[in-house]
Amino acid sequence: LICYAIVVFMARRIDRTEAAELNPLQTHRDFLIGHFLCGLGWAWFAWLGCDACQVDQFQLIKAVVLLLAMAATAITASSLRGALLATFAVPVAAYAYAGARQWMPVELIMAGLLIVSLPFFAYVARRLNRSSLMLLSFRSEKDALIAELDTAKSMSDEARRRAEDANLAKSRFLASMSHELRTPLNAILGFSEVMANEVLGPMSNPTYRDYARDVHDSGQHLLDLINEILDLSRIEAGRYQLNEEPMMLLSVVEDCCHMMELKARNKDIRIVQDFENALPRLFADERA
Repeated sequence: LICYAIVVFMARRIDRTEAAELNPLQTHRDFLIGHFLCGLGWAWFAWLGCDACQVDQFQLIKAVVLLLAMAATAITASSLRGALLATFAVPVAAYAYAGARQWMPVELIMAGLLIVSLPFFAYVARRLNRSSLMLLSFRSEKDALIAELDTAKSMSDEARRRAEDANLAKSRFLASMSHELRTPLNAILGFSEVMANEVLGPMSNPTYRDYARDVHDSGQHLLDLINEILDLSRIEAGRYQLNEEPMMLLSVVEDCCHMMELKARNKDIRIVQDFENALPRLFADERA
């Protein structure tokens, strides 16, 4: 009992010690020495005789107690390689030697049983040790995966927060810029429409009137682009609604050709419009 108390004290002292301060080989050697000292106590028990007891019963009791102690040690000390052999090699040898001196059938049978049981329980302890190592390995991998998942989740949350902040900044920027751009565009559209329609009087040079129409059409196109940018932000937010109505495909094509005509003219490219006049109406959203 004193030896086992010393082993328990060593285990508690090592449990309170930091892992970085431990020497694995020295710790393993110290525990084996402690179990060997416990084995000396079991050897004394195996060698012990009882003159007042019946010989057969006492030897049987000693063998059963040693078997139970070997089984308990194989289970409890399976994490310490060699602990079972260090503890019970000497007791089994002492029991076998004591039984061989008396040359009784019971002693010989129980000695043989103990000799066979020692490697068997050593094998069981080794299997339990491997299972414990695999369990610790799986637990370590699980902890590593949980740590990786926590890291990935925190990174995902941070990326989502940044994306939300960027989306909010973009929405504020679009709202501000749409107001800043629409105000001068409305003035340009109004003045160009007045000039193109000759509201304040006829224009002597028809080229100026065409330029005024081009300015009005370009400004209207730019205003439509701004509205489309705002529509994109509404689509991302899931708040965009289609305004479907019957529309003439011919007018849409003419507007597109008119917008491209100025660029084509600067590059000496002529756009030829060839389409039927009686095209059916389409039910769609003109801005979509």
